[in-house]
Amino acid sequence: QVQLVESGGGLVQAGGSLTLSCAASGGTLSRPTMAWFRQAPGKEREFVAASWRTTGYTYYSDSVKGRFTISRDNARSTLSLQMNNLNPEDTALYYCAASQTIILSNLRSDKGYSYWGQGTQVTVSS
Repeated sequence: QVQLVESGGGLVQAGGSLTLSCAASGGTLSRPTMAWFRQAPGKEREFVAASWRTTGYTYYSDSVKGRFTISRDNARSTLSLQMNNLNPEDTALYYCAASQTIILSNLRSDKGYSYWGQGTQVTVSS
């Protein structure tokens, strides 16, 4: 049974930074595609960033491009999200997700990911 556990969320002032981490354990995940999604109160879950399984190439939503950086350590089975210049609109519950079968065209959809963490809360005050 694959488990994803996020950490690193918290309260930060606008303009500040946070780094989220996701640790994968259990099961047999072999270099999956891994991603971060977020969900703000009253809104649908949205794609934030992803690291493609074969190349490690990274993808970002337009709203975070240039401010967030996704990275992975395959040896430690961890995924990170460095978030800089945070603003109140980034306030959300952030989820780590993984899939070994997702196709590229579905990368930004949460429907294609098989494994999810429980989420870590990020709150940005103005």
